[in-house]
Amino acid sequence: MTGQIEAIQAQALDGVRHGFFTRRGGVSRGVYASLNGGVGSQDDPAAVAENRARMAGFLGVAAENFLVPYQIHSADALAVSGPWAPEARPRCDGLVTATPGLGLGVTGADCGVLLMADAQAGVIGAAHSGWKGALTGMVEALVAAMEGLGARRENIAGALGPTIAQKSYEVGPEFYARFLSEDLSFGRFFLPSVTAGHFMFDLPGLIGKRVERAGIGRFENLRLDTYSDEERFFSYRRATHRQEPDYGRLVAGISLPA
Repeated sequence: MTGQIEAIQAQALDGVRHGFFTRRGGVSRGVYASLNGGVGSQDDPAAVAENRARMAGFLGVAAENFLVPYQIHSADALAVSGPWAPEARPRCDGLVTATPGLGLGVTGADCGVLLMADAQAGVIGAAHSGWKGALTGMVEALVAAMEGLGARRENIAGALGPTIAQKSYEVGPEFYARFLSEDLSFGRFFLPSVTAGHFMFDLPGLIGKRVERAGIGRFENLRLDTYSDEERFFSYRRATHRQEPDYGRLVAGISLPA
């Protein structure tokens, strides 16, 4: 899979340097082949660093200025204005900036990866949103953090990249009950599974609804299923079902080139 780096772009973010990187075009091998961006994986750190450097190059920023947080499945978004030491990565799931020369990234391997931009204000954001982040307000936190840097909600465009689809995401009754305890209307994001008492969960649908409630100007769901498209995407759930020892991480990135 080594070769030309591959990045999917969203029409909603036309004119903004960004990419939802697939697993193609890196140097990693085995289950990580080939563009693994996960420093938390057991992949060769040198390979991950090279892969991220290639992503940074695509985004038009220096490798040390391509910032990816230590993700903790939170609803926390942080405004940044410069790089940090590798051992000082902030623990959060969203980053925003208005500083030229910086790129922002998040990793995912089934969870939602979101990129947003107010091109007029020169403010960008990136967020990782699994079910917990979607439930607790990651989308709203990212938009609010962008507003804190001068973005206007109605001018923000956003896109949801490769995310596990409803047809691939079976959950148990406790999961279903937790969502209904928060909001009975969340029942719309579940369909009965062929397994008795289980459900198929629509994570992209929930994220889309939270984006709609946030009231940004434009939004696009790329409708790409990480689980079913092994050629292009890593998937934690697929790796788990196969009892593989580990899995690669996809990266979504956006930048403000200097």
